[in-house]
Amino acid sequence: MRVLYPFIAVLALIVVAFLGGKVTGLQYLLGVVLPYLAFGVFIVGFVSRVLNWAKSPVPFRIPTTCGQEKSLPWIKPDRLDCPSNKLEVLGRMILEIFLFRSLFRNTKAEIHDGPKLVYGSSKYLWLFALLFHYSFLVIVLRHLRLFTAPIPFFVPLIEFADGMLQIGAPRLYLTDSIFLAAIAFLFLRRLISRLVRYISLPADYFPLILIFAIGVTGLLMRYVYRVDIAAVKQLTAGLAAFSPTLPAGIHSIFFVHVTLVCTLMVYFPFSKLMHMGGVFLSPTRNMSNNNRAVRHINPWNDPAIKPHSYAAYEDEFREFMKDAGIPVEKE
Repeated sequence: MRVLYPFIAVLALIVVAFLGGKVTGLQYLLGVVLPYLAFGVFIVGFVSRVLNWAKSPVPFRIPTTCGQEKSLPWIKPDRLDCPSNKLEVLGRMILEIFLFRSLFRNTKAEIHDGPKLVYGSSKYLWLFALLFHYSFLVIVLRHLRLFTAPIPFFVPLIEFADGMLQIGAPRLYLTDSIFLAAIAFLFLRRLISRLVRYISLPADYFPLILIFAIGVTGLLMRYVYRVDIAAVKQLTAGLAAFSPTLPAGIHSIFFVHVTLVCTLMVYFPFSKLMHMGGVFLSPTRNMSNNNRAVRHINPWNDPAIKPHSYAAYEDEFREFMKDAGIPVEKE
């Protein structure tokens, strides 16, 4: 049921958009009104969530560390896993954002006969996640051709590098196949792995199915139905210029693709996909670990409440601690 409900939801979107794409009045709704509405929800939702996270106070240093902290001069610190200044934090963030370093360090744990707990490498997840995200980025950049005039100089360069193998006519872009393979892997991993399947919810399957459907409908437009690209360019350029015109004769599969993309944009700010913006504001990643060098005082402390040390606590409750069999430092 965790997979069936998201699948039915995406299938219903496809059917409704395909049928609506055959009706002139609904074509304008799907091709013009819905993109503007989805883009507005995406921008407002994205900004509001980022601002909400930015306003959340973090009174203590809580970075995730797994290396030697900076201490004595003759002890070598781990500058990336336990950064002690802003420059080291910057290096850590760059590797995290562009290379998914924490995911690269991911390990898997299995229980073997004995019983014995065995740890092993799990680099395949890092590899397919990296392929998915960068393929998605390249595909989005390629689509700038449809919204801009003149076309940015880097778009033809990306298209040339992406289609250098010249497979088929029109040529098959490498990122298209890599994108679908990567998203299929991430989906099958949730189905096949018993441990991952146990913690997966419908909210985990829905974006995977939705993004896969977006990729498939994009390929169908390019290689099967051969949608009129001039008409699509006229519509998308008009949307970008806020003077939309809806040409006649656009195939229904285009409206299916647009509807799925708009659904993803609306869903994005309210889902786990917001890790794209949240990674920059994660205190476990963007803070330095300098607790030994700097004393951090909670700004929320009420000045009327005096600190109560353990020594004072023991003086107050020593007899009760002895009666309960709790060890004390002073007799």
